Order: sequence, then C-alpha cells, then structure tokens
Amino acid sequence: MLMNPPIKIALIDDEQLILEGVKMLLSTEQNISVCLTSNSGPDFIERLAGLEAGDFPDIALVDVQMKPMNGFELVALLKENYPDLKIIILSSHYKTSILGYMVKLGVSAFLPKNSDRKTFIEAITMVHKNGVFFTPGDHQMLLSYMNSTTKKKSLFEMDDELSEREKDVVKLICQEFTNHEIADKLFISPRTVESHRQRIVEKIGAKNTVGIVIYAIINNIHPLERI
Repeated sequence: MLMNPPIKIALIDDEQLILEGVKMLLSTEQNISVCLTSNSGPDFIERLAGLEAGDFPDIALVDVQMKPMNGFELVALLKENYPDLKIIILSSHYKTSILGYMVKLGVSAFLPKNSDRKTFIEAITMVHKNGVFFTPGDHQMLLSYMNSTTKKKSLFEMDDELSEREKDVVKLICQEFTNHEIADKLFISPRTVESHRQRIVEKIGAKNTVGIVIYAIINNIHPLERI
C-alpha cells in the first residue's frame, strides 16, 4: 500500500524555544515533516527562494510578533510571491480584528499559541486537505465581525450579492473542482467559469481561493468541515 508523502511544514518564529518545541511536537507525527525553520521573515524569504520545487513547503506556520518584519508583512509578501503556499498563523494575540485581517489576506487558519495538540494537528491536516481550518470559535468570531457595521466592508467588500449561479460556482470551488470540471457540472464553458470566478473575487474582495472558501463558510454557502 502506497503511503501519502508527509505534509511539509515551514516554521517561522523569532523565539528559538518555540521553534524547537513545535518542531519536536511535529516530529512524532508520521504524516508531517518540518522541512524548514527560520527566525525571521527576511531570512525565510531568502531561504524559500533557494529551494528546489520538491523541497518547497506545503504550509508555513508564521508568528505575528517578529522583528524586523512582522507576521502581517511576511504574509503579504508570501501571498504576493507564493500564492499557493498555505499559511497558518500562530499567535498569542487571538483577537477578532486580527482574525478578520488575516482572513482578508488569505490565511488558511489562525491558532492561539496555547492551542492543544489535537487542535494543532487537526488544523495542519485540514489546511493541507481543504485549504482552510476554522474552529467553531473562529466561526462565531467571523460572524460577529461580519455583522459589525463598522467592520463588514473591510473583510469582504460587497458591492452587490452573489447571483445563484455564482453561488453554484463557489460551492464547486470549495469542493476543489477545476474550472473544466465546474463547466461540465454546470453545462457552461470553462471560459464562462473563469468569468464567474473573476466576478466573485471582485465582488467579495478575496485575494485567492482560500478567501472564496472562507467567504462561503461564514455566509453558509459551504459547510464548516471537520475531520
């Protein structure tokens, strides 16, 4: 029986004890491998650029409070230059406003540093599998954030609601179907699917597919999946 290759993880945190502790924790998981550790954003960017394709991480675990480049700045650079790299934020500052901002940037998950081992491993597994992970608490925080009149526009800037056809496309995007597969299921052309996808991104202000999935979850278009 063929085994799936391990999930390759990169760790970025300026606290050496945190790096070593998380690496040791993950070393006991057969399906997870830490392929890169770094103490700063600039160092990580430099080392990432020198990796061969086969050595590239699937997921980066990023701390928020770092110097000289903080986690927000690092995530923005990573999303611009490596849009397919999934990112999980690890932080002691677990606030609704930070969660909303990270969602806007296209982060796949946001975990407090005091998370238990089970939640931590579940987050990595689900992000690798589905591109996003939310706890029920995250879901409630995002709903509260979306319902705030002062914050709603800053998360997903909606000029008008999605059409029923656009919602159909969103549901299939969340199920990881390609444009061609979506076209076959909806009996439209791949070019039309691409037009719908672009219009959806423009309407909700998402940066990438992760943003579309998050929008779908918090608007009850796609169910919040758990392991």
